[in-house]
Amino acid sequence: MYNKNIKLFIAFLIIAYAVYQFTEGFIGNGIMLILLSLIFVFLYFKNEFILLAFLKLRKQDFEGATKWLNKIKNPSSALVKKQEGYYNFLHGIMVSQTNMNEAEKYFKNAVSLGLTMDHDMAMAKLNLAGIAFSKRRPQEAKILMNEAQKLDKRGMLTDQIKMMKDSMKKAQIPNQHYGGARQGRRR
Repeated sequence: MYNKNIKLFIAFLIIAYAVYQFTEGFIGNGIMLILLSLIFVFLYFKNEFILLAFLKLRKQDFEGATKWLNKIKNPSSALVKKQEGYYNFLHGIMVSQTNMNEAEKYFKNAVSLGLTMDHDMAMAKLNLAGIAFSKRRPQEAKILMNEAQKLDKRGMLTDQIKMMKDSMKKAQIPNQHYGGARQGRRR
């Protein structure tokens, strides 16, 4: 993996050589070099290891996704701010199956760094809501769930949000019922 600044430097060198090719009359070579430089510019904004981790995650291969993410040694210097957010987002998804405290830390970092897509931000906030609810912080969970619902403009997470709301209602109803039953016995 190349550092983000090295990618831009390589793109600049290729563009400079493309301009030289244009001046020499080799228009085809210049066009191909410009297209080649666009690959490095693209990889500046979209890290190749994060893209590969997303592909592994789509196939439910958590070990493969972890392997690709672990190749990024120093995310704060190697990644653009939004890509660092996705780095934390992916780690949070993978860790959420085993360690909720660590997953919460990753999701909070992802939200604070920012994610490019609204539905990814909604997914991160929905996961944070689930973690907050499981840690008995229902007010925080409701706030995060409402934020996730506002961010989910395409309705991709509608079913998950509905399931979360239903489970929150079910968890709150028994507590209210038992509290009322206890008061009834005291009289």
